[in-house]
Amino acid sequence: MVIAGVLLAVIVIGGVLTFLFLRRAGGGRFPWLQFYLKGKESGFSFREVNLLRRIAVENKMKDATSLFWSIKQLDRCIKGTLISFRSRNIEESPEAIAMVSKLYDFRKRVELNQPKYSMGLKSSRDMDKRQRIRVTLPSFAPFSSIVIDVLRRYIAIAYPKGPELPPGFSWKGQQIGINFWREGDAGYFFQAKVLEDYATGKKYPILHISHNDNIVRTQKRSSVRVKTSIPAKLYPLKSVDEANEEYESDKGLKSLLADLSEDGAAILIGGRAKVGMPVKYQFRLSDSELVVCGVVRGVNFDGKRNRSLLHVQALPVSDRTKNTIRAYVYDLFGERQPKTKAKRPISR
Repeated sequence: MVIAGVLLAVIVIGGVLTFLFLRRAGGGRFPWLQFYLKGKESGFSFREVNLLRRIAVENKMKDATSLFWSIKQLDRCIKGTLISFRSRNIEESPEAIAMVSKLYDFRKRVELNQPKYSMGLKSSRDMDKRQRIRVTLPSFAPFSSIVIDVLRRYIAIAYPKGPELPPGFSWKGQQIGINFWREGDAGYFFQAKVLEDYATGKKYPILHISHNDNIVRTQKRSSVRVKTSIPAKLYPLKSVDEANEEYESDKGLKSLLADLSEDGAAILIGGRAKVGMPVKYQFRLSDSELVVCGVVRGVNFDGKRNRSLLHVQALPVSDRTKNTIRAYVYDLFGERQPKTKAKRPISR
């Protein structure tokens, strides 16, 4: 009985001390015990939750638990933290960079846990019109096409463009593979049968292919990507061993970043390029010149315009470079907002 009483007293005293610590740490009447429990429930470690608590206090948040699900509140806190560091002239310190990097990691986790990223497609019936696809046929290189319409019985796709087919070839009855990347989601694959080949005598030849209600999600997005139109310079590398973040003064190949993420970019260039080629690309964001190295993982060649869209997977970069890219991708300071011309005052 005595031992049980002592244990009970220790538990009660420990609970009271924990409660007082959390109240004092929180800096107000917010139920911080609930905040820590919610953080643990959301998969954050105690150290991570403690960091978020500090951020919530510094930004005077009324509902701190919203940090575990609200992208808007996280953006507000990250922006406030950056402004605070800049005002104290410590933005470039290793401690500040590391702290902001952790906040961006939290932010990415919260966004990628949203249903649009985690659920995905289950059936080809849910595909979007204008979705670009890659068609595979045994013994041939891949073909490119686009979804024209998604109907109850079949999918109508544009006539595939790619390798030359033998005389008299018909797509009808062929078993094909369909690969596509859904914007902001993931990569998918499914097999289908070509039901009809409408090529002869048609101004716009199309194929009708069967649906598949068990499509496979092949690659989930690991970072947030945004469309851009940023001038860049591209430099081929002999190998990934030459990768570095040193700024190149040579002219390089003029290119355009068509989209950007912390993990890579889509880069538009003139001419052809090869998959597997290591490259360096440098561009300007805000007041920073950024240099990123990566490997070309995919190429879409436009023969009519003689240009290629390179899908580059970035090699690991410094936290400073990654944080600068993340600030742009998440548009914390409105850099991606279209700039409107000031209206002239109406003369009276």
